Amino acid sequence: MQRGLFITFEGGEGAGKSSQIRILADTLRARGYDVLVTREPGGSPGAEAIRHVLLSGAAEPFGPAMEAILFAAARSDHVEQVIRPALESGTMVLCDRFMDSSRVYQGVTGGLDPAFMAALERVTVNEMIPNLTLILDIDPVEGLDRANARRGEGQADRYEKETLDIHRRRRDAFRDIARSDPERCKVIDASESEEEVAATVAGHVADLLEQYEMVAAEE
Repeated sequence: MQRGLFITFEGGEGAGKSSQIRILADTLRARGYDVLVTREPGGSPGAEAIRHVLLSGAAEPFGPAMEAILFAAARSDHVEQVIRPALESGTMVLCDRFMDSSRVYQGVTGGLDPAFMAALERVTVNEMIPNLTLILDIDPVEGLDRANARRGEGQADRYEKETLDIHRRRRDAFRDIARSDPERCKVIDASESEEEVAATVAGHVADLLEQYEMVAAEE
């Protein structure tokens, strides 16, 4: 059985990742693919428990290194219990955030040592590198406005509440990742309408699917 494709969505707060994942999942299912939609932190029972600790801010007093370790524990469980089995069964996996978010949130704006972050990533990702990463790029002011509107009267989570300067640094960090790995990472202007963003997403995924289906035809 041909292995499925692993597509991750990254970007700052309010970039519209969840909506674009839903649209892409519907499109792929309409084409006959089995699709799994998942998220980080979370995606497996163990990782979802850690998600609550992280997003509530309960781990914040222990510092970014502890948060990075908790993210790593959640990711390891998610990869081995959910993502890897799904891909091996031929399922297309769409994930809201993955390793690049840790590189940005804990590594760049958390100020953690790059060697420490690389070691955590190597162990927890365990060669499960995405086939395609779509970075939804938006000005942090607009993104936070969207996030606030979506949340309504609810409380901002651990990361939404941080300063505008930090959100801008994260945007720059995601762009840097894309520049360093242009084959895997595609930057998409998330300030456009939902339909326009979805069309751009579909175009990038179509290129990947063309290669995927050519391999399937040759086997």
